[in-house]
Amino acid sequence: MTFEELGLKSEVLKSLKELGFEAPTPIQQKAIPYLLGANSDFVGLAQTGTGKTAAFGLPLVNNIENHAKTPQGLVICPTRELCLQISKDLEIYAKFLKVKVVAVYGGTDIRRQMTEIRQGASIIVATPGRLMDLINRKAVQLHEVEYVVLDEADEMLNMGFKEDIDSILESTPDHKNVWLFSATMPAEVARISKNYMTDPFEVSIGHKNQSNENIDHIYYVVKEKDRYAAVKRLIDFNPDIYGLIFCRTRQETGSVAEKLAKEGYNAEPLHGDLSQAQRDRVMERFRNKDLQILVATDVAARGLDIDNITHVINYNLPDDIENYTHRSGRTARAGKKGESLVLINTREHGKIRAIEKQMRTTFTAGIIPNAKEICEIQLMKLINKVISIDVRERDIQTFMPTIMAGFEDMSKEEVIKHFVSAEFNRFIEYYERAGDLNATSGKGDDRGFEDRTKRRDRKGDETESGKTRFFVSIGRRDGLNPGGLLRLVCDATGLNSANVGRIDIMTSYSFFEADNEHSDNILKSVNGSNYEGHEVNIEITKSKPSGGGNRGGGGRRDGGSFGGKFRGGRDGGGRDGGGRDGGGRRDGGFRGGSDDRRGGPKRDGGSSRDGGPKRDGGPKKDGGGRPRSFGKPFNKKSN
Repeated sequence: MTFEELGLKSEVLKSLKELGFEAPTPIQQKAIPYLLGANSDFVGLAQTGTGKTAAFGLPLVNNIENHAKTPQGLVICPTRELCLQISKDLEIYAKFLKVKVVAVYGGTDIRRQMTEIRQGASIIVATPGRLMDLINRKAVQLHEVEYVVLDEADEMLNMGFKEDIDSILESTPDHKNVWLFSATMPAEVARISKNYMTDPFEVSIGHKNQSNENIDHIYYVVKEKDRYAAVKRLIDFNPDIYGLIFCRTRQETGSVAEKLAKEGYNAEPLHGDLSQAQRDRVMERFRNKDLQILVATDVAARGLDIDNITHVINYNLPDDIENYTHRSGRTARAGKKGESLVLINTREHGKIRAIEKQMRTTFTAGIIPNAKEICEIQLMKLINKVISIDVRERDIQTFMPTIMAGFEDMSKEEVIKHFVSAEFNRFIEYYERAGDLNATSGKGDDRGFEDRTKRRDRKGDETESGKTRFFVSIGRRDGLNPGGLLRLVCDATGLNSANVGRIDIMTSYSFFEADNEHSDNILKSVNGSNYEGHEVNIEITKSKPSGGGNRGGGGRRDGGSFGGKFRGGRDGGGRDGGGRDGGGRRDGGFRGGSDDRRGGPKRDGGSSRDGGPKRDGGPKKDGGGRPRSFGKPFNKKSN
């Protein structure tokens, strides 16, 4: 079927031709011919990314009278971002018609929007809260509205806009046509259909609440303390990721985004504590692919309409299954493939089964990748980049004699090894102590990487032959962990991690061992250095901590995790994103389960599975700096 067969005006078809639209999607094929009719109450159930905007937008601009100054069409949607996107699309569809589209939303000057409406508006695209403000100010007249579109109806109701939607619909004529589009069909959406529609035509692409078949759903079982480390590995294993990470609370969202950013990942948060200007800046960067990873709460991310998102990572599951439907629906849009990755603890398998049942989909049990797998995929990314890079012959030719002279004593194989190692060594060192994060896989090491720590630990408290033992003046209560101490020593001295032996982190002091020949360098370089605001002093010692310890942060217990547990609670407070509805009403409402009551992850005062050299060479509290990525961390032009 073609768009010409659907019955659209020639002016609309002309705009579609310019856009390069070739064939209508299933929802468009079923919706458009019906919506072009005179009496057309309609319910469309389909996942995001299936072409819903065009399904109602094309017949809407087609049906509106040219030169209409009073609103004949009204589109209501949950968020500012979606409001702007729909307005832009409608303007493009109506390019060759005399149809004026005005967008009204919270978080911006209402007087300017009132002026635009007075100057004439054929179609108004609005968020519920701002539209109610305009109605109460008598700044908008809806008595001539012929068509009302409720887009993302389930999300608007989830965000608390039930009363506003009722008031808006009651302000419009009884004879209007109501077109309702939703990804799911909860009871409240069904109530709108019953109260404001007459025998609506219902189209469902797939079963109600069914997941997009182009999405692969994969879950990973990890311990609570390893969620963040697991997310880092999933990102490293997918170096071209352009994705969303969903967290339950604002606090957790901010914490995860901050950690990722500090460790060199191209990530920023999106939550209700951001001002509208900050929110707009983040969204613009993400849309332009200047930002690789967006860490968001459910409410803050509602209404996002962004193509080419490759992955959705669920840092933890929402309590509401329908929220998972919306999360996963952010990927695999417009017929593309995508992945929805879920981290669960050992007692959350039942939640996966419930989602599978309601969404009529199947999850695959995934394995958190090990160090060898991650290093291999990063190495191949580097090699492929080198092979495909555009060589600027004219610019580099001048330097070639000097370059060739530098390599003249090396074979081709040696040159390649040195070149690759310049980038690859940091990644190897970062992951060589990384353990298995899969909660169901025991505590074995990642395949292909020998845990030198275990061999050392079998020797008890004896200092290893050829090693010198050092006392360090700071410990766990100062935020120090094994990975942090290792980076502190290596960054100050220029040594390799292989030169450092056993590490014991105590409450207020620590010990480590290093090769004898580097003792003077260590004493000179590390003494007086700074670790997170604490001056570090070291000296050579032969004393041992009572109770022993190990490189993974052993020794006596320190009475609980560093910093204690942060209690998250409900993530409410104000409407999200400025104004009345700049991004939703309440950012939260989740019930923290027995394992998920913390608003943010524990600070890692104990062992660090993923400790290693930080990208910028500085120490970190969580013991998990990220190695410098191979090549650019994200290709702005890539899809």
